Amino acid sequence: MIPDGGVRIAMWSGPRNISTAMMRSFENRPDCVVWDEPFYAHYLAETGLDHPLAERIIAAYESDWRAVAARATGPVPDGGEIFYQKHMTHHILPHMDLECLRGMRHAFLIRDPARVLMSYVDKRAQVTLADLGLTQQQRLFEAVEKTEGRLPPVLDADDVLSDPDGMLRALCAALAIPFHAAMLSWPAGRRDSDGLWAAHWYGAVEQSTAFVASQAAPARVPEHLTGLLEEAETYYQALRPHRLRPA
Repeated sequence: MIPDGGVRIAMWSGPRNISTAMMRSFENRPDCVVWDEPFYAHYLAETGLDHPLAERIIAAYESDWRAVAARATGPVPDGGEIFYQKHMTHHILPHMDLECLRGMRHAFLIRDPARVLMSYVDKRAQVTLADLGLTQQQRLFEAVEKTEGRLPPVLDADDVLSDPDGMLRALCAALAIPFHAAMLSWPAGRRDSDGLWAAHWYGAVEQSTAFVASQAAPARVPEHLTGLLEEAETYYQALRPHRLRPA
């Protein structure tokens, strides 16, 4: 049972979806505490995948998914009013029963798969559909819809980059929390709240101070990834019609 007195937000995303910038945005609110990819250690311990810093991550963080879920739904840390949790959809493995997260406010972050793929392979050359978390995101979206009896909010990353003010206002309204102008910018640099994996993945966001739309078209996806792109596009287009519009 989720205790009273605070709002717990689970933002479900695949990698390279401006998910860390979104975490920065929420962390810049004076009423918010954030949590960076809390199920990552369990995911690495269970799968044995060769991710950067994997052994250090497993050693440093809680790898019992039930304990993570209990903290996710427990008291908001540090006296905060909002507990924003950045979750990667591919970290949710089949044996994990997320019924224990009932009562949280769920939202889903999506992005043009071509942009996702090109950003991902820049950091980790090998990539599969499972690495992108798209099938898992679809299942989670359908599970939340079934449990709550309504469509959870969907946010397209490129919409946020194009209209941060309008899209963040729309997201806050959908989550039933007040919008705060502090969400529109943040100081550059690393945070104590960042996971150890920041050293490998967060270089660009550490230099950022706000959401900024790219003026360039997505780079051409290499031929060997075109099949993966087509699969990814199917999942992206399934959620995209449900995306929020600017407030």
